[in-house]
Amino acid sequence: MTNSFNRRNWFILILFGLIGQIAWSVENMYFNLFVFDEISKNLDAITLMVQLSGVCATLVTLVAGTLSDKLGNRRSFISIGYIIWGVTVALFGFISPSLFKSLFGTSEAQAVSIALAVVIVGDCVMTLFGSCANDAAFNAWVTDNTESSYRGKIESVLSIMPLASMLIVAGGFGILVSLLSYKIVFLILGIIIVLSGVLGLFFVKDKPTLTKSGSFKDIVYGFKPSTVKGNPSLYITLIIVCIYGIACQTFMPYLIIYMKTELSFSVLEYSAVFAIAIILGAAVNLFLGKLSDRLDKMKCMYVAGAIFSVGLFLMYLMKGMNKIPTLILFGIAGFVMIVGYIFISALSGAIVRDYTPEKEAGKLQGVRMIFSVLIPMLVGPAIGNLINSLKGKPLVDAGADAMTTSFVPAPEIFLVASIISLLILAVIPIAIAVRKSSEKKNGTAAE
Repeated sequence: MTNSFNRRNWFILILFGLIGQIAWSVENMYFNLFVFDEISKNLDAITLMVQLSGVCATLVTLVAGTLSDKLGNRRSFISIGYIIWGVTVALFGFISPSLFKSLFGTSEAQAVSIALAVVIVGDCVMTLFGSCANDAAFNAWVTDNTESSYRGKIESVLSIMPLASMLIVAGGFGILVSLLSYKIVFLILGIIIVLSGVLGLFFVKDKPTLTKSGSFKDIVYGFKPSTVKGNPSLYITLIIVCIYGIACQTFMPYLIIYMKTELSFSVLEYSAVFAIAIILGAAVNLFLGKLSDRLDKMKCMYVAGAIFSVGLFLMYLMKGMNKIPTLILFGIAGFVMIVGYIFISALSGAIVRDYTPEKEAGKLQGVRMIFSVLIPMLVGPAIGNLINSLKGKPLVDAGADAMTTSFVPAPEIFLVASIISLLILAVIPIAIAVRKSSEKKNGTAAE
């Protein structure tokens, strides 16, 4: 492979990266709201749906990643996976108690129970194909088709995608739902995802050197002691990813509620703060990502971790002031946090790809999901909500906001997240020492 990333690959990266993240953002932000508004205000069922979806995503990525290695094929998993993923998203909005009441002649309560069961199963099915196409195959494809010399730039673009999609979804999805309906908007989104999969059939090409490797026994490949021992730098980096994820999940599920309740921001105000911070943070990181390709990425993590921690600490301090100063200063603090947020994500993503064995990219995507998604989503919100509950201020008339907490979020969630993120700085010297030891053992030069 030449030391470049051609236009076709950039098109694939941006198309599947952005569409995939928009789909995930809609699931995370609006599938729950859809259930709450259209089916039942049953928070236990919604919580179960979120939990099962997270477990499903991790297990599917383990299996699908291994299978894509075994078949030596990412292209079909990406393209066909996106097509089916789009169909499942499009169908989601058609689920309603009235549908099952008319089909089966059940009572209202029974129809609601059936609808809740169907949306939970339906969300898992959607996650199955989404994780197969995006988390497993697309991520393995990116690893296959990139090289260390420019992965910082590639990962900076990929790291901006979740925030860009959040901005698009938070800014436009609610308006579209109010103008149209959940059913129509999910249908439109599903069609867009399907069309991206169809484009993939024509544009996605696997790396020419990709070959069939392994078997289904390799589902446990990433958990073998021999694999961990043979790739210590990879697993140390995944620990950094996990710490970063826990810090993010400690405050992120409660961020909008915090701005609405504790800071009294209107929808327009917090949307503007979000938009400005994300756009400026993304612009800065496009430069930082490219710069990191010329430097030691792991040492750059010191800077990224420090920026992220400082940004969170500044967000903690932004309380108890008048509206206008709070808006401005919280926006500045948010910008600092976003710069560190994207920079850590880009650096860790690039380093993980650098240390992923060339022929084992698929097998290790599930392990990456455990460290980057499953553990952080279990641990982080638990820490954040414990902090909120210790404050003990009830979230009155919360409506759908109660899906993440029944308490007004406390400023201390940012302080604790800042402290957790400092653990990254403690792990970096270990990562550098492990890398040097491995390079000395293997007789390779330092990066």
